[in-house]
Formats: sequence, structure tokens, C-alpha cells
Amino acid sequence: MEEESFVREIVYDNYYWQNNLVRLRAWSEDDWEWDYYTNFDTSAARLADYEVDLPPTPLNSKKYSERIANLCTNNCRITFAIETLDGIHVGRINILLDDDKNGTFGIGLKIDREHRGKGYGTSAMKLLLKYGFMERRLNKYSVSVLEGNEGSIKMHKKLGCEQEGVLKQNIYTNGRYYDEIYFGLTKEMYLNIWK
Repeated sequence: MEEESFVREIVYDNYYWQNNLVRLRAWSEDDWEWDYYTNFDTSAARLADYEVDLPPTPLNSKKYSERIANLCTNNCRITFAIETLDGIHVGRINILLDDDKNGTFGIGLKIDREHRGKGYGTSAMKLLLKYGFMERRLNKYSVSVLEGNEGSIKMHKKLGCEQEGVLKQNIYTNGRYYDEIYFGLTKEMYLNIWK
């Protein structure tokens, strides 16, 4: 894919899709390499997808990136790349908009191993929560987290989500059954926390 060249410099001073730590941009077909290399982190894949994928291939990452590029809605998901304000690609985040009738949504997040624990995931989540609640008029964010995914549990609590329930021994992976923990955040809770 040929690189776009612009005459003017982009000024991000008043840009909705960034905060003090990260900027979201449309996923690009050229982001396939990021996807490919992060797919070798089996522990992260197990925590995110509750399973072990088959060995990664460049072709599969290219096809996946082609499917989700340019903010295409793929299975009601819109996918963004997460970059630092210096333009370093640190992650991927998507918003699941499959239940307008009930006003609920979900968010999926993946941060590259070397960039975890620096607040990038939490900052990107804040942008999509704001978008879901304040622009899409949605009422509830819901997510399930695999038992043992301490990073995700800590992040969701920091964002103000409440644990709503546990499905005991609901997910089978790595030779045993794991609990699936559900968290939720309503718009009212969000507004009380993030005024």
C-alpha cells in the first residue's frame, strides 16, 4: 500500500480521538505486521480469546487487517490502532456495537507485550467509553474477563466498572476450567466518575 503524503501538518490540539497518552487511528492494511508479531504471545491470546490459536501466518494477518482496515464494521466491531502521541503503534482496540436496541456495547483490547503496564490500554478504553456513552447514546458497557487476567481486572476496576457476576468453571483452556468474571459500567456510573 502506498503511503499517503499530506502538504499540511495535522494539528491534534482539539482532536476527539486522543487524550494525554494515546491517539486512536483507523486500522490499516499495513498494520498486519503488528498483528502477526503479537500473535506469538500465547499467554495474552489465551487471556483475550480464551483459547490458543493455531500458529500465526503472515497471510492470515494480512487478510485480517484487510477485513478490519479503514474503520470497516466487521461483525459489528470497529477497530482502531492505538498509538502513543509520538506515533508508536502500541495496541489495537475495537468497539462492539451489536445491540443498539438495548443500548449495550463491548470493547476488545490488545496491547503489545513491551508496552503493557504503561497506561496505554486504560487511556484507549477511556476514549471508547466516552464515544459509546456520549456520542452513540449507549447505556451500558459489559465485558467478561478470564480468571487470572489480573491486568484486565485491575484496569476495569480503575475505569469504575463493577463486578456483576462470575460464571464458575465456564471456560476450558490450558487443561482446566476457569471462571469467567463479568464487569459492567452504566452511563450513570460513568458520568458520576468521569465528570
